[in-house]
Amino acid sequence: MLGLITILTLSLTGGAAVADTGTAWQDTRRPVKDRVERLLARMSLDEKIGQMTQAERGSVTADDITRYRLGSVLSGGGSVPTPNTPEAWADMYDGFQRAALATPLRIPIIYGVDAVHGHNNVVGATIFPHNIGLGATRDPELARRIGAATAEEVAGTGLDWDFAPCLCVARNDRWGRTYESYGEVPELPSQMSSIIDGIQGHRLGGSPTSILATAKHYVGDGGTAGGVDQGDTRLSEAELRRVHLLPFRAAIKRGVGSVMISFSSWNGVKLHGHKYLITDVLKRELRFSGFVISDWNGIDQIDGQPGFTPEEVRTAVNAGIDMFMVPQEWRAFIDTLKAEVRAGRVPMSRIDDANRRILTKKIELGLFERPFTDRRYTRTVGSPQHRALARQAVAKSQVLLKNKGGVLPLDRRDNKIFVAGKNADDIGNQSGGWTITWQGSSGPITPGTTILEGIRQTAGRSSTVTYSKDGTGIDGSYKAAIAVVGETPYAEFEGDRPGAMGLDAEDLATIERLRASGVPVIVVLVSGRPLDIAAELPKWDALLAAWLPGTEGRGVADVLFGVTKPTGKLPSTWMKSASQQPINRGDGQKPLFPFGYGLTYRK
Repeated sequence: MLGLITILTLSLTGGAAVADTGTAWQDTRRPVKDRVERLLARMSLDEKIGQMTQAERGSVTADDITRYRLGSVLSGGGSVPTPNTPEAWADMYDGFQRAALATPLRIPIIYGVDAVHGHNNVVGATIFPHNIGLGATRDPELARRIGAATAEEVAGTGLDWDFAPCLCVARNDRWGRTYESYGEVPELPSQMSSIIDGIQGHRLGGSPTSILATAKHYVGDGGTAGGVDQGDTRLSEAELRRVHLLPFRAAIKRGVGSVMISFSSWNGVKLHGHKYLITDVLKRELRFSGFVISDWNGIDQIDGQPGFTPEEVRTAVNAGIDMFMVPQEWRAFIDTLKAEVRAGRVPMSRIDDANRRILTKKIELGLFERPFTDRRYTRTVGSPQHRALARQAVAKSQVLLKNKGGVLPLDRRDNKIFVAGKNADDIGNQSGGWTITWQGSSGPITPGTTILEGIRQTAGRSSTVTYSKDGTGIDGSYKAAIAVVGETPYAEFEGDRPGAMGLDAEDLATIERLRASGVPVIVVLVSGRPLDIAAELPKWDALLAAWLPGTEGRGVADVLFGVTKPTGKLPSTWMKSASQQPINRGDGQKPLFPFGYGLTYRK
């Protein structure tokens, strides 16, 4: 008997008996393809559909994972263990993984999270600048290093799949996800897709901190009419390919392991049911060999009615989606897909193709050999090294747009500076959406250095820094006033701005109080997109676009004081007025500042 039990199973592809011995798919000496085929031959329909199902952590138990053979779990934005610490995340993950390994075939789960600017759901993690700021750096190597640092922090909490990067090309700044785009032209997200090399490493599974990256959202979500989130991208195929497909082509060349489908439509057809774009273009033409994941309940939008139907399920599966993010309704999805397969409306060849793709990535990641958290990396979450990298990224992302009379850089010695504005001393505001919670929030939501704290740390001991949120208390004795103003946190759904795009009344009143003192006014704009400020700009002496810098606000101060010269260049055309939207490079409109604009210091 050689100590092994020969097991006969039925092949669901043809009904014939397939002989296999032991757990040959766990033999690392075998080629990955061979391991996948041996495992697939042992799997029942229930196990195969389980692998295609992703449930949200708040709607699933360990017993559910074992019973339903679930292949994946995710944390939605703000869905966290209690307490929200790296150790608690690792404990949660390991508990779910033990449940997966209690199944007969011991197939591990893969756990996904939106670590879109650092491991941003975890209190204490390093929060890097959002993508729009990284696009301003024009530095693909910096993006790669950020990807590697993020992967370290994610791996340190046990998780092995990052729903990043977002490779959208944002063509209308009204869109509430503009800050998730590296820029308005396809070349920028294509170049910055280097972050995938950092997330996955030189080879998927080649190190303990290699995790799966996700190119999203396929395809065209940044080009919707009116900048409406989840709207309709009305373009010819040639234009869709020229603008929106190029970054995905670059990501596939880098070996990205997964692709997430967009909520949006192309010329009226929802992407989640678009077989031509998913199977014909992505998988066949571009030769994407990883697996395709739906977005949150994305299949529910195919027919425009609440609640997914059997027709929506089979349409999405047959279109080429391999794994389904069905956060709460995962049981209904399993039952529906099983019925569709048994009725012959979804072929077993499609189920097997999806499983081959998913199992291949799980094996390549080494999940069968290393299923649990490597606790050596838990301490890297929010480490000084990662925060130093984030500070560098913040400084490189700053775009100096105006500097009348050379008011910047500020002198660090014997200076007297007044700081005001609602975003000056607020980690939540400067980090934006997708920080601790889905939409983000104002206040001290996670450890870090606010822009005000950074200014105080950078100013010399002989200098005075005074702060008043609304600007009251300033007088003519100050040498400069810094107004840190702009947007407060938002994410999709909440972030679209169909109307005015200027500063709010609170910001304008704060700036006016500073101006009334006669002191030179420097505006630091914290925002996820260009804002409509042309009418106000002549009243300001300097303007610095800080974007959404994250937790390391001292990087902003580094530029204000000339510790680092400003080198950032606009990743998006800056409108003269909101009425110009959409405005992009080469469209014939005259902007306030063109794409690629950015000043620096002479000395």
